[in-house]
Amino acid sequence: MLRAVQESASGKPRLALFDLDQTLIPWDTQLLFCNWVLRHEPVRRLFLLFLLPFLPLWWVLGSEGMKRVFLSFLWKMRRERLEELVENFVERYVPSECYSGLLEELAKEGERGRRTILLSASPEFYARPIGEALGFDASYGTRVEFGDTMPLFPDFTGGNNKREVKVQRLLEEGEIEQVEVLEDSAGYSDSTVDLPMLRLCEEITVVNPGAELGSLAEEHGWRVMRPARPFRDRHQMAWRCLKQMCGLERIGS
Repeated sequence: MLRAVQESASGKPRLALFDLDQTLIPWDTQLLFCNWVLRHEPVRRLFLLFLLPFLPLWWVLGSEGMKRVFLSFLWKMRRERLEELVENFVERYVPSECYSGLLEELAKEGERGRRTILLSASPEFYARPIGEALGFDASYGTRVEFGDTMPLFPDFTGGNNKREVKVQRLLEEGEIEQVEVLEDSAGYSDSTVDLPMLRLCEEITVVNPGAELGSLAEEHGWRVMRPARPFRDRHQMAWRCLKQMCGLERIGS
C-alpha cells in the first residue's frame, strides 16, 4: 500500500533505518535460511565439507570472505528453486518470529510519515522479500552475484552490506545526499557494527545491546529496548545456531 512520506523542515525525506538480524528478529537469518534449505534438501549438508576447512581462516578471510564460503550450501541451486525456497521461508518466519515490539515500532515510524528502510548484511535475495513482507518502503542487503545457478563462492556487488557499506548503499540508492545527521530520522540496531548507520540519525534505539553498545547508549541518552529472546542464554543460543547451520533444527508449523 502506497503512503505519503513526509519531508523534514529542510525539505529532505524523514528516514527510519532498521537492521534485521537480532534487531527485528532474534536470530541470524543466514543460519535460519540455511536450516530451512537443508531441511528441505538434506543432501546439501555436504556443504560442511567445504565450510569446515575455512573456519580456522576466518581472521584472514574476514566476514565478507567467510560469508561467501558459507553460501556454498546453495551451490548449483537454480534461481527458480532458490526463489521458491525464499518465498516459503518468508511465509514461515515473517512476521511470526519477529519481535512484536519492534514490529510495532516499524508501524509507528510509518505512521509518523518516515520512509522506512531495511538495511541488512544478509543476502538481498531474501532480505528484500522479508522487507516487502514487513511493509518497508525499501530494503537493501548484500547483493549476491549469480545467474541461472548459484556459484560455489559467489561474489558480492558493492561488498558485504555492513558497517560503512550500509551508509554507502544509502548514498548509491539516492536515499541520502551526503553523510550527515539526518533531520528528524531514526535508527534501530543491536550492534556496534551499525554505528555508522545509527549516527546518521537524530533518534537512536538499540535492541538488547551488549556491554559496549549499552555503555554508548547510556552515555548518549539513546533509547534501549529489551524484547524477550527465545532462548535462555548465550549458550542455548549458540547451540541452536549450530543446529541451524547443520540443518538440524526442526521447523514447526
